[in-house]
Amino acid sequence: MSAQDEVWILGINMTKFGKHPERDVVDLGVEAIQAALKDAGVTMADIGVLAAGNLRGHGGIGQMLQKQVGQTGIPVYNVANACATGATALRTAVMAIKAGECDYGLAVGVEKLAGAGLLAGANRAEDNENWTPEGRFGAVVPVDGRIGTATMPGVFAQIGIEYGHKYGGVDFELFAKISEKNHSHSTLNPLAAYNKEMSLEQIMNDLMIAYPNTRPMCSANCDGAAAAVVVSGAKLKTLSREQQRRAVKISASILTTDPWEEACQVLPDVNTLTRNAAKTAYETAGVGPEDLDLVELHDCFATAELVHYDNLMLCEEGGAVDFFNSGATWRTGSMPVNVSGGLQSKGHPISATGIANIWEVCQHLRDECGDRQIEDAKVGLAHVIGLGSACGLHILERSAA
Repeated sequence: MSAQDEVWILGINMTKFGKHPERDVVDLGVEAIQAALKDAGVTMADIGVLAAGNLRGHGGIGQMLQKQVGQTGIPVYNVANACATGATALRTAVMAIKAGECDYGLAVGVEKLAGAGLLAGANRAEDNENWTPEGRFGAVVPVDGRIGTATMPGVFAQIGIEYGHKYGGVDFELFAKISEKNHSHSTLNPLAAYNKEMSLEQIMNDLMIAYPNTRPMCSANCDGAAAAVVVSGAKLKTLSREQQRRAVKISASILTTDPWEEACQVLPDVNTLTRNAAKTAYETAGVGPEDLDLVELHDCFATAELVHYDNLMLCEEGGAVDFFNSGATWRTGSMPVNVSGGLQSKGHPISATGIANIWEVCQHLRDECGDRQIEDAKVGLAHVIGLGSACGLHILERSAA
């Protein structure tokens, strides 16, 4: 990739994740945008395209945010792509720059998700105590949990158990240990929804949501936003030395969906589309998994983190259990994973997560993470999965300036 074709993250920021009952999606989105613009050292007058992600709020979130941060007539793309929404919004801005349409792009993801429950996909009227099953979802509810499930905890519980059936070595305690790691990591992240260390016993004895995932092993539904300013490589060369020093190179920006399969899928195939994305990303960036200094992956459940060690090729195929048991994924290990605390502690405001994962990696590459800093981090990977399905994957590299 020539310098002319490069795209860099110039500024990025996120709100504190958690419960914000007094603030709506516009409030949160504006906070993230203004912080990202300040971090980049530019204004809305410089931005040539805006991509805005939101799933559960109002349509036209991009235009709503524009009214607060500056209406400049630029194209606005409103993005919805399940849990990959934020990563898709960033990729939209990246593609506009690569197409030569502008020098600067802005991506934002924002969600109000506190108290949203299991996100089963049903539309349940808030003013009615009794829900009547209807439509496609209603037709399968009577067999939910018997021959499959449409709830996120159940789907990913099965995916983790399936990995164990195929490769062995998987048990309840193993998944709880993954969650123990992430909750421990969260204590060093002031923007995480939860900063509480939890013992293995606490995690295993908590409320069972979908075996083997107890409540602490599930992503925390919460409110939050994250935003990023991206810039072309050519434009970056005209900016200040400090802006160049803090810029983070996007070496690969990949989006995949489910590949075709001849037979009906029993489960969403989050494995194949992630592995396909990883292969393409490594080839595009010219790096391999062995070159990564840290990874922020989509641990919507402890079971998901385990299978994605394998899908992202952080270990040999079938070797995820041994890889975790080696201690590699702790922040002091050889391949730190989810140093932010992951979705289980940092939280998961769906549309914000993709950019928030990238924010975490960028902070380490800039050497701005304080106590949780991964020393001398040069290359990082950020990954999200949205059921339906979509996989967004970005490989990021530290500036040499």
